[in-house]
Amino acid sequence: MSVALIVGCGDHIGAAIAKRFAAGGFTVCCARRRNEDKLGALVAEIEAAGGAAHGFTMDARDEAAVAERFQWIEEEVGPLDLVVCNTGGNVRFPIRETTSRVFTKVWEMACFAGFLSGREAARYMVPRGRGAIFFTGATASVRGGSGYAAFAAAKSGQRALAEAMARELGPQGIHVAHLVVDAGVDTAFVRELFAAQGKPVEDGALMDPARIAEAYWHLYHQPRDGWTFEMDIRPHGENW
Repeated sequence: MSVALIVGCGDHIGAAIAKRFAAGGFTVCCARRRNEDKLGALVAEIEAAGGAAHGFTMDARDEAAVAERFQWIEEEVGPLDLVVCNTGGNVRFPIRETTSRVFTKVWEMACFAGFLSGREAARYMVPRGRGAIFFTGATASVRGGSGYAAFAAAKSGQRALAEAMARELGPQGIHVAHLVVDAGVDTAFVRELFAAQGKPVEDGALMDPARIAEAYWHLYHQPRDGWTFEMDIRPHGENW
């Protein structure tokens, strides 16, 4: 039995990753900070499709909670084969209006949470000499945009963390990868933003979360002599 943990298993990217790996035979553990009703609905959907899933709330910024949850999965579900760090908070504030509270919280949600989950994953995987740790990045991981100082600092920090881990853990049999999602994701919220700005949602402008999940599935199945550290994906209509 293969086991995957998706940290930051929200309604879109996280849920799509969970469903894709469950469909591929993994037992998936879905962790999110709140919204237990949505978490329960996701688990029910996976189980109805014949998959195996566990859902639980977890604040990925809480060191003790993260360590406790990893231990529970290892003891009660099985050895972790994959951990996906999918946390983050994309907010836009002009730099003069960015408070220290906002900056710190956004950094914690992406960079610090990624560190905690990545470290705990490594602690279990390295002694076994196998496993994969994947991080969900964004355009902000490689480019700071106007109004996105907090998010860019958090995501670029997470990318540096992932790169350092890949260099350290790769020789020990652990595949660490960073996926740059360079596009808006096709969600009701994003479509509402487009509508509020008077922008039509043209074909190729937004990315289906299922495509992102498929990219992770591909990354996971790469042979050891052909591992990718960083993959960037975008719809054909994205101007980059």
